[in-house]
Amino acid sequence: MNQKRTCYINGLRDGFPIFLGYLAVSFALGIAAKNSGLTAFQATLMSITNYTSAGEFAALGLITSGAAYLEMATTQLIINLRYCLMSCALSQKLDPEVPFYQRLLVAYFVTDEIFGVSIGFNGKLNPFYSFGVISMAAPGWAFGTFLGVVSGSVLPFRIVSALSVALYGMFIAIIVPPTRKNKVLAGLIVISMMASLLFTYLPFVREISSGFRIIILTIVIAGTAAVLFPIKDEKGQEEKNES
Repeated sequence: MNQKRTCYINGLRDGFPIFLGYLAVSFALGIAAKNSGLTAFQATLMSITNYTSAGEFAALGLITSGAAYLEMATTQLIINLRYCLMSCALSQKLDPEVPFYQRLLVAYFVTDEIFGVSIGFNGKLNPFYSFGVISMAAPGWAFGTFLGVVSGSVLPFRIVSALSVALYGMFIAIIVPPTRKNKVLAGLIVISMMASLLFTYLPFVREISSGFRIIILTIVIAGTAAVLFPIKDEKGQEEKNES
């Protein structure tokens, strides 16, 4: 019980910067939702049930254009499909004895930032650490959306646009510490950035949706890295050293 409590408190601590970033970014989302005709309740409910910035911004565009439900569902599936990969990665880091319902909760609230801090957990991932991060991050995203709708278009556009910089700040905060210890990881991140840039501007491939683009790059780059730079099993390495 003490270990679960400690992990949960550590998760709350690490989730606080994510809370601040989500609050700022979702505020802009709330303003966009109001401009699309959504009420504060509808927009907040969307943030609670969808919980993805790219998916929600895409949904607002589809709502404004009067898209059909099937198109909406297909778009959300493609954009958010990368979270299936993240959930699979986290499931391998969880202890096999972790109950199924706890696995579902961790998977439901997976985002890029929560995945980043959870996958960096030392040793086997304690689900209560992720629950602590989620307890800070999820309310920040929903509450920020609510504040954005309520505030409406009161703030100048430049200030609203500046708030989105917080999202990139969160990404930098996640990737910088591990790259200082692992040069291979640093190289893979640079390659990923260059590949993403090429996918954005090259003919044909730039027509691929952003969500599917991330899936392709993740599978190709992560798969290649796994083959070229495999991570040795710690237990097997220890047994080898002992022998």
